[in-house]
Amino acid sequence: MTAHKKAVEQIRESYAAIPGDATPRLGKATTNLFRFRAPAKTATLSARDLDQVIEVDPDTMTAEVQGMTTYENLVDATLPHGLMPYVVPQLKTITLGGAVTGLGIESSSFRDGLPHESVEELEILTGDGRVVVARADNEHADLFRSFPNSYGTLGYALRIRIKLARVKPFVRLTHIRFADADKCMLAMQEICESREHEGEKVDFVDGVFFTPDELYITVGTFCDRAPYTSDYTGMRIYYQSIRTRARDWLTIRDYLWRWDTDWFWCSRAFGVQQPLVRSLVPRRYLRSDVYRKLVGLDQRYGVTARLDRWRGNPAQESVIQDVEVPVERGAEFLDVFHREIGMAPVWMCPLRASGQWPLYPLEPGRLYVNFGFWGMVPLPRGQQDGYHNRLIEQAVHALDGHKSLYSSSFYERDEFWRLYNGDAYWPVKRSYDPGGRMLDLYDKCVRGR
Repeated sequence: MTAHKKAVEQIRESYAAIPGDATPRLGKATTNLFRFRAPAKTATLSARDLDQVIEVDPDTMTAEVQGMTTYENLVDATLPHGLMPYVVPQLKTITLGGAVTGLGIESSSFRDGLPHESVEELEILTGDGRVVVARADNEHADLFRSFPNSYGTLGYALRIRIKLARVKPFVRLTHIRFADADKCMLAMQEICESREHEGEKVDFVDGVFFTPDELYITVGTFCDRAPYTSDYTGMRIYYQSIRTRARDWLTIRDYLWRWDTDWFWCSRAFGVQQPLVRSLVPRRYLRSDVYRKLVGLDQRYGVTARLDRWRGNPAQESVIQDVEVPVERGAEFLDVFHREIGMAPVWMCPLRASGQWPLYPLEPGRLYVNFGFWGMVPLPRGQQDGYHNRLIEQAVHALDGHKSLYSSSFYERDEFWRLYNGDAYWPVKRSYDPGGRMLDLYDKCVRGR
């Protein structure tokens, strides 16, 4: 904690030294954001000393964690105690602070909601340069409730205390195939409501859409023992196994990171799902942060766009989104998405929010399905960048859903503040950043300034 206090003083002093005409930006070794617009004049705050697990307390089942700690490091600290965060987002280098100020989700979300719902306390560097401790029951409760989905526009998380859940050493997986999206959504709803499948307890639920007549729900159950464990960190690829086996076992650590090795399925864009190429790539490079850096380089130098022009291919649009749609409207969304976008696979992850979080107003207790899709789609002749993403935004909100803001968004200002509760945001913004030193949520997430 002494080292933490020194790091807090350092970042507070650095923040105070930023010129008034520069927008502060938190420097991170990795990022899981996908906004590639050129920013305005910025000043970077180093977060190198705010990336540690301070303490894991197995008695209270809590952890004190610095804001820039990755979930990979956090899980490595908690698993030896037989504990894990309630929700562990899919990618190793997502930070706890990023998942709380943005949004994170995983297969425990049908029961435990989103990562911020297991937070007990936040230490925050606010826009006006203060360091405050916010809880649901103190004088900064408004900041505590509004911090999720604020994306660093109200302040930066310096320290977070979270609740932890008990785990067992292994997870048994059952992959259930469906040939109809309506039946798949109905089954997902029944499993999530009963928390059982075929009379057995269910601890994790997610799924994959491959085609309109090939969808899978995967249920996971904690186990003390396993007849064998699969390894998807080398030549074998997890998402492909879903289509070929009905039952599988993983260690709890490998289960939590089952999607990271191939960035779900996005590693195929780099050729590393080809057996020969994969055999030549060291395992340490088969991970999401490596692929994300390659995407950043491609965006910077326009390699893919140049190759497409050279080959005479149509221009492509980046369609990288996660959206939440009520489970009863999930089949409708998949129909629209398949017809208008045509990208596959699509990740499906159910979630249920347990409380009121004003900047991402999901209805408490209602079951939603997160649909995640990440890739490139050819633009129709005569259409400009943003065509497909706007179609998705319109479809999501027509179905009473919401869209995460970690990637490009195209809303008009008035529509954005209506959807993301500007009435709740602005009073908190004026209280903790009255001078507007940090960008507001619209300027950061839509305009990309």
